[in-house]
Amino acid sequence: MGIQFTFIIKVLILALGISLLIKYASPSLPPIPATSGNALIAVLTPAIILAIALLWRFWKFHQPPVE
Repeated sequence: MGIQFTFIIKVLILALGISLLIKYASPSLPPIPATSGNALIAVLTPAIILAIALLWRFWKFHQPPVE
């Protein structure tokens, strides 16, 4: 139970840090133009990262044993 609680606290602290970074640091950054290319990048990037992670994990755990 303690390990799960610690993990949840770490995730909440990380989320708080990211939200504070977005709130206070993003106004000083230049605005991102609203183009179809930028929207496509924003929509597809999480799916591509997840696909790469799953393929890497599949490849890592389904290799034949080395003799």
